[in-house]
Amino acid sequence: MVKSERLKVKSFLLSIFIFQFSILLSGCSIQQRIKRADKKFAIGEYYTAADLYKQCYSHLSTKKDRALKGYVAYQQGECYRLINNPRAVNAYQSALRCKYHLQDSTIFLHCGLALQYQGKYKDAAKSYALYLESHPDNYVAQAGKYACEHIDAWRKESSRYKTEEAKPFNQKRTSNFAPMFIGDQTDALMFTSNRQEKQGSGTKKLKRPSNVTGQQLFQLYQTRKNAAGEWEEISLAEGLYDSPETEQNDSALKQAGTAEMGACCFTRDGRTMYFTYSKPINGKDLGAKIYKSERASGEWGEPQEVRLFKDSTITVGHPAISPSGDTLYFASDAPGGQGGKDIWFAEHDGDEWVNAQPLGKGINTAADEMFPYVHDDGTLYFSSNGHPGYGGLDIYKANRDTTIKDSVVWELYNMGPVFNGIGDDFGITFAGNTQDGFFSSNKGDKKGFDKIYRFWLPEMEFIVEGTVKDELDNIISDAKLRLVGSDGTNSRVNARRDGTYKIKLHKDVKYVMLATARGFLNLKEQLNTLNLKDSKSYNVDFILNPISRPVTMENIFYEFDKWDITKASEEELNRLVKLLNENPNITIELSAHTDMKGTDEYNNELSQKRAQSCCDYLVKQGIERERLTPVGYGKTMPMVGTKQLHDKYPWIPLEQRLDEAFISTLTADKQEICNQINRRTEFKVLRTTYKLY
Repeated sequence: MVKSERLKVKSFLLSIFIFQFSILLSGCSIQQRIKRADKKFAIGEYYTAADLYKQCYSHLSTKKDRALKGYVAYQQGECYRLINNPRAVNAYQSALRCKYHLQDSTIFLHCGLALQYQGKYKDAAKSYALYLESHPDNYVAQAGKYACEHIDAWRKESSRYKTEEAKPFNQKRTSNFAPMFIGDQTDALMFTSNRQEKQGSGTKKLKRPSNVTGQQLFQLYQTRKNAAGEWEEISLAEGLYDSPETEQNDSALKQAGTAEMGACCFTRDGRTMYFTYSKPINGKDLGAKIYKSERASGEWGEPQEVRLFKDSTITVGHPAISPSGDTLYFASDAPGGQGGKDIWFAEHDGDEWVNAQPLGKGINTAADEMFPYVHDDGTLYFSSNGHPGYGGLDIYKANRDTTIKDSVVWELYNMGPVFNGIGDDFGITFAGNTQDGFFSSNKGDKKGFDKIYRFWLPEMEFIVEGTVKDELDNIISDAKLRLVGSDGTNSRVNARRDGTYKIKLHKDVKYVMLATARGFLNLKEQLNTLNLKDSKSYNVDFILNPISRPVTMENIFYEFDKWDITKASEEELNRLVKLLNENPNITIELSAHTDMKGTDEYNNELSQKRAQSCCDYLVKQGIERERLTPVGYGKTMPMVGTKQLHDKYPWIPLEQRLDEAFISTLTADKQEICNQINRRTEFKVLRTTYKLY
């Protein structure tokens, strides 16, 4: 019995020892795993490092290992952010719960970037604000906070560009990006994709997942338009890879599935290609390099590395060659930049590229600037998540400000919501010197797969159109329109049978339009297309006044029982001034009429004074008094029912005189309407030969 008790005690003590030893070993194991994760992070294998950090995090105590747990969570967030994994925000929040910001406030900046990438602008702005409390001059945080506060207004901005998904290049559950025209050819295209390749048997060949992104490895694919203008079957770039049916070449570069290639560019003749290349050596990712390949007999030859720095460990990629071929732009995290990945350039010297240097603060930030492209007109395009934008990488264009002597200053423009949105937008290319082309983006894709989009810039079109009618709303089918422009335009157009017309205009021109028709007075209108940034259609209707009958002037008002013209009448009288100036050879009778109320003598005197007041106003505006004849008709010439009046008041018959006999048969409210109609001011043409002879 005693022996049995002793065995139980020994067993208990042994179990305690084993437990304590296992805890000690576990602690050593966690430290080693964290160091391993740190090494993977240092060489850019973010996907692998994230998984290691995740394993370590669950084994750390919040109470005992709070600082270390906060660090592991932060590093996990960094890995996710750098590979655009939405779990970055959750990891950062875990680090903040462990008070990691007391160790490094940079977590607020990077959390802001991750939140903005997901379109959580309010939360991102708060995170940026927290970082700015201790780093008030940080440009990336300033730009991010500014963007989050103005995003609603930016989204409402319009653009002439049109975009749509380029479906022939995209494949489900794969990423396709960085399209590039092969030289000046706009019917041949190369792009990057991690789509699966079919073997001879029809099965798909799975590539090794990337330690950096966790996705299948990326390769270069090419396609060409056929005679019908359709993109043909997409295939691996000829010559760079061995086909599945042949034995693999000894060249490591040609072994598809063992290395990644992408983000390429071409010389104008399309015979030389520069591209990004990355291949692990002995299981270690040594970063990306730029290689070039020459094309011969339709295939790409053996690639050669382009040496841009003496230090072979510096990562370079995303090459873009200038139209002249003497400058190579690229992205790099080389020392001497602003931080993150920057846009650099090197100059051509014989067979080498020399004098590599960053573009400077106008372009580069402490965040990432990548995927440069130079348009034929010299404009630089690139993507950045450090300038004010919509979240993630946005596409920008930049031009040098040549007004500042001996200084390199860039004018920077975000390409706007047509191109940019939540997520990454990047890898733009143009078809020659046009404003049409392709770009890539993962906006709207829940799993973050990149797609290629087509964009185009419709030609700006300026149109003036309208209808020519008389003052009674009748169509004038034989009207003619003359258009005179400041650019020398002098054209004549006949109105259609329905009285309508349509004329095409030119940009940045001032125009005068003249509408004429037999039996009607001429009428001029002015318009211009100055400083317009988008297509525009003008609607100009001409209401021509007849020569043979009186024209009622709308909106002429007098003080009650007086002849003083009110301010509200000036607009209509000014139109008459314009008409008289445009028809300088006419004279008119300007008449005033009253309703049936009051005596004949009173109404005649009141209407005469009102007609005279109108003429006096016209004279003050520069019209010669000899061209004006004021007449007061009192109530002797009541209005006659027109089609316009009948349409508005069906109870007024066509051609019905609104005299006292008719009005007395109406109800009180209708009588008042008729009295208002009769109280009017008119003009009619007396002569059309004033000062002609």
